[in-house]
Amino acid sequence: MGRIGVTVPPALARRSNRVLRPRDAVVYAHPRAELARLAKAGVLRQVHTGYYAIAPLDRLGDTTWRPDLAAVALGIAQADYGPATVALMGTSAARHHGAIPRAIAVAVVAVPKQRPELRTDLGRLVFVKRNTDKLDLERVDTELTTGWVTTVEQTILDLAARPALGGLTPGDTAEAVRALGRRADPDLLGQLAAEQHRPAALRMALALMTDTDA
Repeated sequence: MGRIGVTVPPALARRSNRVLRPRDAVVYAHPRAELARLAKAGVLRQVHTGYYAIAPLDRLGDTTWRPDLAAVALGIAQADYGPATVALMGTSAARHHGAIPRAIAVAVVAVPKQRPELRTDLGRLVFVKRNTDKLDLERVDTELTTGWVTTVEQTILDLAARPALGGLTPGDTAEAVRALGRRADPDLLGQLAAEQHRPAALRMALALMTDTDA
């Protein structure tokens, strides 16, 4: 429950991406000090050095609030590169599509530049250099921002191409691919594999989807 009397400043409440950096808080003369003060009051939560998440209205003042890891990953990526060039992918996309039922302490997001992972007290954020113009995407709403996530078919190819990305075991990956495969459009899957020059990923995906003993 939020604390009575704790509010989000209007300049922050209007943000579409609820992850912000000190440089985004230009309305304050001393943004770092002001963001630190708001974090102490439970209006913000520092998710990594230089990044803060705005708490939802029902959690204002609650310093124990923990935002969703994938939402944080997408919000940080949008803050640094803009909303049009980033997307949840891999394990994060598979979890969004319901193919991974358990929570995973790793979030994977496609970004336009090479970037090392970030380790937070929420989990690891893994950034993968991808051109999102060449990926099959759909809209996703998270608790912190609205953006892009790879479609079922794109996620199948990505998991098959890099099965260990995001900390999945081989069994987890196979199970996720099979779960996604039951919802996939096979023609679109083949089309994407051809357009993205990923025949090996398609063969692996098809093998996993048909191997009921895996």
